[in-house]
Amino acid sequence: MKKIIVIMLLLPICMVAQELKIAFVNSNDIISSMPEITAMQNELEALRNSYQKDLKSMNDEYEKKMSDYISQKDSLPENILMNRVQDIQDLQGRMEILQQAAVKDIDSKQNELFEPILDKVRKAIEQVGEENDYTIFDSSAILAKGKGVIDATDKVRAKLGLK
Repeated sequence: MKKIIVIMLLLPICMVAQELKIAFVNSNDIISSMPEITAMQNELEALRNSYQKDLKSMNDEYEKKMSDYISQKDSLPENILMNRVQDIQDLQGRMEILQQAAVKDIDSKQNELFEPILDKVRKAIEQVGEENDYTIFDSSAILAKGKGVIDATDKVRAKLGLK
């Protein structure tokens, strides 16, 4: 009697397992081939270059002030030297603030630009899964692939219009 109950309980599970189609995609590969990624990288590079230009300008000013201070420190009165030291310290502080702002701004911009790309890929993966009745996993989370597992990467690429 126990065997019959166990078989009746396991029968639906076995039937579901036989109907399950497992597929995987390489989302990193898909994302890296999207033209939106190139546009995002170009925009981020322009932002980085802008900050680097500002930081270089500030660094040049810092080096000039330091050079002037070193060359004139023996010939200037104490109160002028203290003002120059304060100017140099203020400039150092502004440079640190700009560096921190640059990192924060670039990270924020990257997240802002990347989120729509990621959403587009997620939607394409969901559509391929629904259209083909697949349960889709990302290949980065798969440790081993059996014979029955399907690579749906090309189907998602096609859904996105990529080669």
